[in-house]
Amino acid sequence: MKLLDLTLPTPAENLALDEALLEEADAGTGPDRVLRLWESPELAVILGRSCRFREETHWDDCVAAGVPVLRRPSGGGTVVIGPGCLMYTVLLPYDAHPRLSMIEVAHEYVLSRVRNALETLSSGVEMRGTSDLAVDGRKFSGNSLRCKRAHLLYHGTLLYAFPLEEVARWLAPPPRQPDYRGGRPHGDFIRNLTIDPAALRAALADAWQAREPLDRWPRELTAQLVAERYARDAWNQRL
Repeated sequence: MKLLDLTLPTPAENLALDEALLEEADAGTGPDRVLRLWESPELAVILGRSCRFREETHWDDCVAAGVPVLRRPSGGGTVVIGPGCLMYTVLLPYDAHPRLSMIEVAHEYVLSRVRNALETLSSGVEMRGTSDLAVDGRKFSGNSLRCKRAHLLYHGTLLYAFPLEEVARWLAPPPRQPDYRGGRPHGDFIRNLTIDPAALRAALADAWQAREPLDRWPRELTAQLVAERYARDAWNQRL
């Protein structure tokens, strides 16, 4: 598997790069097995593909403070990212595992490997809800996926040193909650998994056997997707 440890300057560019990797793989013009690691240099609110921005965020506060609210191409709920939140992306062809095109199988396949990698650094990591990772019933990782004709993009958050108070500051209580949350507010539900970020990166790379650096990434398609989607209110504020 290829390894791309690359953070672009803006959250919009980073979201676009994930989608560009998937598009190139599905078109047969790029590698079809990639682990990407990145960490946003600034706070940003990231909506799932079908999330309603006014319902799931403190929209007026985000606008007043200049916190970007962007929409990713995958499903799932709204998250806050920034320094202290490692982002990982796994790109796979469906033939990497039987029935990987089925959503439940994809969650199990990817999250079980991520969980096992984290268990080498911190005990008690569990898969909870549809696509969460948690310790002692508190979530530190949310995950989502995007399916194309022949490939799967799976990506998620890993909180390790994130200022947790920022989540409640920018996000409203989510309209859809896993049962294990039990109605808890953000501050009582999320936590950091205190792990050295270098060790975290190394554990993920080992888990996916991502040994070979990806030297060429889709610059032109990334820029095109930023211009067409991620820098446009029509995409980020739809629904």
